[in-house]
Amino acid sequence: MNTLIAIVIGALAAGGVYCLLRRSLMKLIIGIALLSQSVNLIVFSAGGLKPASPPIIESDQQILQGNYADPLPQALVLTAIVIGFGLIAFSLALIHQTYRATGHDDIQSLKNTDT
Repeated sequence: MNTLIAIVIGALAAGGVYCLLRRSLMKLIIGIALLSQSVNLIVFSAGGLKPASPPIIESDQQILQGNYADPLPQALVLTAIVIGFGLIAFSLALIHQTYRATGHDDIQSLKNTDT
């Protein structure tokens, strides 16, 4: 299972870098989204991908005992997903305004738009 996750992470990162190197602003946003999802998978898999019980302390215990799921990587990934969604939504709004102002989404042609 870890090998499959590593392959998926590598494919997402490679696709993200490839999209970042393209000339279109839309492909730039797709690359950012792919890279953010690959980083989320890295953090999630670093927390451990094993079936475990939820981290709930029983009323007669003081500490967690046995095999339990670590909630910290899950909380970090959830926060990163929300922040990534906000970043992508804001970037799409900026790209939409840029396209309305210039008529294209080519990065190279945006050099001469200082009017």
